[in-house]
Amino acid sequence: MRLKGKNVVILVAQEFEDIELLYPLVRLSEEGAMITVATLPKDAYAHFHTRPYFPEKPMTGRFGSTVPLVVLEEGKRWVHNTIDKIKAKDFDAMMVPGGFCPDYLRIDDDTLSFVADMYKTGKVVAAICHGPQVLISTDKVKGTDMVKGKRVCSYIAVRDDLQNAGGLWEDTPAVTVDNVVTGRCPDDLPDFIAHIIEAMTK
Repeated sequence: MRLKGKNVVILVAQEFEDIELLYPLVRLSEEGAMITVATLPKDAYAHFHTRPYFPEKPMTGRFGSTVPLVVLEEGKRWVHNTIDKIKAKDFDAMMVPGGFCPDYLRIDDDTLSFVADMYKTGKVVAAICHGPQVLISTDKVKGTDMVKGKRVCSYIAVRDDLQNAGGLWEDTPAVTVDNVVTGRCPDDLPDFIAHIIEAMTK
């Protein structure tokens, strides 16, 4: 198990891409990592409830997976926390899945501060699909340089955003530059996770 003793946090908000949470959770934990699924505090996204609206709606992926997860027992492969309570010093890597959740994460200051701290301290920062939108906003708000002048990839819908932020966008499964890993789309998850594992074991 190449990641035994390592801690990885996956940042999640409403309407995440289900497989981009579940596959990394299982695959990285299979390598020995303990996974924290960190969500926005409920009061941080109450006014962003997605369809259908009801006050106690759980955090839900685009295809119905919920957080807390109902198919994997908490405490074995994963634990839950909220983004406002996590610290970069406690983790070796972080990742952001795609779907629509990056829209919520990129306007949350605690999220941006955490991502910036991870990057500045040399921890692995990873994002796939629409996830690199969070890197763009962290650079803009927190003054980091994860995107500008760097090779990056994403789902094609984020291409223009990355290029407008100065990124050198590539249509490729996954890219690693320094401690930043980006991935293209769900079909590229195996390549993306391989890049994360390699970056964590250098």
